[in-house]
Amino acid sequence: MEEAREVRRRHADWDYIEAQPPRIREALKYYIETGDLYVASRIAGLTVEEFNEVRIRANIPNVA
Repeated sequence: MEEAREVRRRHADWDYIEAQPPRIREALKYYIETGDLYVASRIAGLTVEEFNEVRIRANIPNVA
């Protein structure tokens, strides 16, 4: 789990993440730390599919 978190942290586009509105920014950070797409999408106020698109734009890999 720690290895997956480190991979997500290392590949994330932090400039993109920091430029997002507060809810989406916090949801992306939550996803990086936990890998939980469902809860992160709820934090962002988006569907899982919509949040997954944001995750892809932020260059955060989907590792388990």
